[in-house]
Formats: sequence, C-alpha cells, structure tokens
Amino acid sequence: MVWRQLREQQENLLSPYAARSVNSFGRIINEEKCPIRTDYERDGNRILYSMEFRRLRHKTQVFFNAKNDHICTRMEHVLNVGSIAVTIARTLNLNQDLTYAIALGHDLGHAPFGHSGERVLNKCMKKVNKESGFKHELHSLRVVEKLATRISKEKIHEKCGLNLTFEVKDGIVSHCGENYNEYSLIRDLGKTPQSLRNVKDRGHFPFTLEACIVRLVDKIAYVGRDIEDAVRVNLMNMHDIPMDIRNELGNTNGEIINTLVCDMVENSYGRDCIQLSPEKGQALEKLINENVRLIYKADKITRYEKIAENTLEGLFDSLLNSLSDFERLQTNENKVYRMFYNFIADKAYDKSESDAQKVIDFIAGMTDQFAQSCFEEIYWM
Repeated sequence: MVWRQLREQQENLLSPYAARSVNSFGRIINEEKCPIRTDYERDGNRILYSMEFRRLRHKTQVFFNAKNDHICTRMEHVLNVGSIAVTIARTLNLNQDLTYAIALGHDLGHAPFGHSGERVLNKCMKKVNKESGFKHELHSLRVVEKLATRISKEKIHEKCGLNLTFEVKDGIVSHCGENYNEYSLIRDLGKTPQSLRNVKDRGHFPFTLEACIVRLVDKIAYVGRDIEDAVRVNLMNMHDIPMDIRNELGNTNGEIINTLVCDMVENSYGRDCIQLSPEKGQALEKLINENVRLIYKADKITRYEKIAENTLEGLFDSLLNSLSDFERLQTNENKVYRMFYNFIADKAYDKSESDAQKVIDFIAGMTDQFAQSCFEEIYWM
C-alpha cells in the first residue's frame, strides 16, 4: 500500500473549506510522488532543510547585533508563526501540512537587518530603476522558484528552486498584509498558477484559508514577542502600553497570543474566512502602533539602522560596479568578488535579468554578520 494515499484519504475528514493536496494545482515540474508524505508536507520539508532557511537564525527580527541569546531572531519568529498557525489550523480542521509549509517559507526572502534592510534594498533598486524595488515576500517567492537549490534523484542540480506546489508559493507571496487594521481575510479563489507570474506588489489576498491564517498569525507572533524583547533589553516597560490595550489583550506575550488565537478560532470556525472580532482586531492594531512608537522608532533602533543602511548601500554600489567586467571577478584578490562571481555562475541567469537584480539576490541572501564582514572586506584599508 502507498502510505501517501492513506494520508490523502485522511484529508477527506477536513473542513469543506480546507485545501486538499489531491486538489493542488501542483508543481511547475512534475515529480514522482513521495510514498508517504503529501505534497504539502514534502514542501515543508524542502523549506526546512534548505540553506536559505538555515540562514534565518542569523538574520535580524527587530534588534540588531543582539548580545543576548534570548532575543528573537528571524528563524525563531518563523518557528513561532508555524507553531501558532498550526494550532489554529488543527482547531479549525484545516490542512496543517499546508499551513506549516507556508509558515516555514514566508520569510525566506528577508534581507539582512530585518525590515530596515528591506527598505535599503528597495531604495537601491529604485535608484537604478524606478519601476523596480524590493519587497521581502516577493523575494521569498523568487527564492523558492529560482534561487534556492536542492539535490534530488531526478536531477543533481535543480534550476527551478525548490519546485514547491502553487498553494505553498501563493501563501508565501501573499503573507504580508502590512495594513495594521486588517483583521478579516477572505480568500481569493480566482487565483491560478499564472497569477503568481503577475504579482508585482503586496496586499493580494491568499488563495487558501491556510495562507490566511499565516498572514494574520504573522502579526500575532511578532507583536507580543517584540515587546518581550524590548523589555528584556530595557528599551521599555510593559506598563508603557496603555491600560485599555492590556485589558483587551493581556499583559504578557503568552496572554496576548492566547487571547488572539482563541478569538480567531471563535470567529472563524465553520466559516469561509479567517478573522478576529472587531474588538480584538482593533486592539491588535493599536498595539502594533504602540510598538512602532516605543520600539521600531526608538533612538537605539534608528541609530543602528544607519549602520545597516551604510553597509547594504556600500555592498550594493560596489558589487554593481564590479559587474562592468564580470570575468575579472573570478580571479579578483578580494574574496567577496570571487564569491559573487561563483554565485552568479551558479544561478545561470538568463539575459532578461538585470545586473542590479543579481546584486540584490546576492545581498538579500546574506546573514547580518556576513553582510558586515563583506562590507569590511571591501572597504577597510
């Protein structure tokens, strides 16, 4: 018996609103099925074992260059999103494998230095071409479709990224809701695999309820944890949060998560949408805005952002100029340029790819420390 078929049969017991792997739009390149895992579970494993995922442990979530081992990293945030989202999916009787795969992959394209790095790379791209830019969720899609590599028995070196299913890729590219007042999500069932070719901006609603869960949980996972970390480094005190918000959501990260998860389950169960109640949704929006005021725009954060900006802009300008003579990079005495040459040669770019995009691909994959060391290698005298 093929055990995967048993797993697929178990999916018949899911909610009528759940995504089922047998109904997936599938992969760009067809592959032999796994004898045990569903396609969605297989996707989650591919993401988990990828080099891009491993590097998330050395990428900033909010606090730069933290010396405290208990400060949240990008990888920990991703794992937190996965844990919370799967709890909700299980309770709503939705597809846990799909939910977890989307959660694991949603930040694969994040730049070093968190959202500060994202803004810098966006500015760098627009400096070259005003019509282009950099958004981490769009780059996450680029990572899983093109930049990531894997070894398989079909091909020694894949050039199609991780070759994930449409539903996982859609969840990844649609996860960033950026609107703090967004607390009710209705899936977009009109999407097709071709839709992913046309995604140029953020805000598009996901195709599945599982992806809708991840999109809301992304905010739930970071809002309380960022406060917890800020308190730990003496940037603020929990009592700095207005009492009305704490009365609505809770006084600790755990209480905030529990309140919002219970509310989401209560307001989404048996419905073809994922939502919070207006009371909890508005309280979440207020809390995120307090985080902006007390944490993200704090002097210690904004001062370090200048270091991040100088580092990434310096790397971008230097690497872009270096492509005026690509072949010389191979024998350059500076190891950063040699690594850059090998990176480009490995990706087998076609002629439609701009030099600026190649530079962005290289920098966005860096960890914070690696970006800093590359900057020093190039600019120190």
